[in-house]
Formats: sequence, C-alpha cells, structure tokens
Amino acid sequence: QVQLVESGGGLVQAGGSLRLSCVASGLTFSLYEMGWFRQAPGKEREFVGAIHWSGGTTAYSGSVEGRFTISRDDVKNTVYLQMNSLKPEDTAVYYCAAPGALTLGGRTPSRYRFWGQGTQVTVSS
Repeated sequence: QVQLVESGGGLVQAGGSLRLSCVASGLTFSLYEMGWFRQAPGKEREFVGAIHWSGGTTAYSGSVEGRFTISRDDVKNTVYLQMNSLKPEDTAVYYCAAPGALTLGGRTPSRYRFWGQGTQVTVSS
C-alpha cells in the first residue's frame, strides 16, 4: 500500500532553518504531484506548497513564498521542503500528501488521496 513518511521536524529558533523529507513507497513516485500542508493547533489544515510530477513547476502559499522551497528526487522517491527564515507562526505539524497519479492536487487538501503521519515543527521566538 502507499506510504508517505515525513522526517526532519524539530525545535528551531526564529530565523533558523529546517529541511523536511518525505519518502514515498507503494506508488510510481514520478507520476505524482507532491504537496506539503501544515496544521497548527485549533486551525484548519493549510496548503504550504506543491511540486508537479515533472519537477518543473512549484507553487507556494503567500505566507511561505520566498522562504520555503520544495524539491524532489525521483530516484530516492523523496520530496523535500527546505524552510528558511522560520517564524513562530510557522509552528505546526507538517504533512506531505499525494493526489492520484497524473492528477493535480493544487491547494485543496480534499484533492489529495494519500497522506503522511506528519512531523512537528516548532519555532521559538
């Protein structure tokens, strides 16, 4: 079955950096758009960014654009989220997700079929 496993979360001071990884198995990774979402306590899950299955196109939410970068390695079946200039408001559980094969998930969580278990990112002020 499809599994998405995130890692790389932790505690970091404001202004610091973290790189999250998400390793996928059970699917033909190169055929999937991959998305990153986050959910803070008491808030809805929100879109962070996504990368097209071609790897040539990325999209980000306005709140992270210019600070976060998504990349993918189809040999390693891994998608990355490089987070720089972190702010306390970036504190959340971060999830990677995949819609169906050759399907655009975009910014809408309900369009994603597969989800990881999440990794906690805490940014202290």
